[in-house]
Amino acid sequence: MLELAILGELKEQELHGYQLKKRLAERLGALSSVSFGSLYPALRRLEAAAAVRTIEPPRTTAPLMPMTGALTGELAAFRAGRAVERSARTKKVYALTPRGEELFAELLATESGSADDDRTFNLRLAFARYLPAPARLGLLERRRAHLVERLAKARSSIRTSRERLDAYAASLLEHGTETTERDISWLDRLIAAERQEETT
Repeated sequence: MLELAILGELKEQELHGYQLKKRLAERLGALSSVSFGSLYPALRRLEAAAAVRTIEPPRTTAPLMPMTGALTGELAAFRAGRAVERSARTKKVYALTPRGEELFAELLATESGSADDDRTFNLRLAFARYLPAPARLGLLERRRAHLVERLAKARSSIRTSRERLDAYAASLLEHGTETTERDISWLDRLIAAERQEETT
């Protein structure tokens, strides 16, 4: 899932590590907690697979400063120049390669158990504009079928356990079924829109 998210973000724009981490947190949600400890190894794997390449930014040098004649002034100018050079070296920008484009398309189109994993489905949906229309429709329909099954199980669970649940636990189960019902309605609208697009 992380590789798919990285490739999707880089498909939209070249980014350096910090920007990429921030975009992934926005895309995957605050609870995804993508750390630099997982991001950089994933980037190295993608780089080894020739899916991602690094672009070295142009080297920035400190502006030339006139000689002051004072030792402290010369030392301050030297330190400022080294700080600029160090910061320029650390920002490696990542870009997608043609192989990365192919891998992104493969990962996005994979019909694994994405329908039953909320985060994976949300990620695939976030990049669904890159899928062909039939694949998009298939993704939505599989998700809807999964939610209908989830709803049936939740309703059955409420019926069988209502007597032994307190009001708060029962309320939590009911909230879950209401959320699933809303998600099914939302998917129905998306599916109808996709079908409408097919006919026009």
